[in-house]
Amino acid sequence: MEVTINGTIIKVYKQWWLKINTKAFRSGTLDGALFPHVIKVKYVVNEKEYFKLKWVGPYEKIPTINQNVIVVYNEQNPKKARILL
Repeated sequence: MEVTINGTIIKVYKQWWLKINTKAFRSGTLDGALFPHVIKVKYVVNEKEYFKLKWVGPYEKIPTINQNVIVVYNEQNPKKARILL
């Protein structure tokens, strides 16, 4: 059975090596560049802390640290979770 709880973003990483250019002509190396991010989420189940990473695409809104997110996990195995922004 799946259970839904709140989790907290504790870290946001920018993936510099996956630059996506949105302009055909650029005046600088980062002009019109978008980057995907990886977020690290902490959630607590039965007084035990768990951590989960989620990839956020370059066209999605970048979440911030200490932002609350929804975590959906399996009751038998809390390590297997999905993060919903």
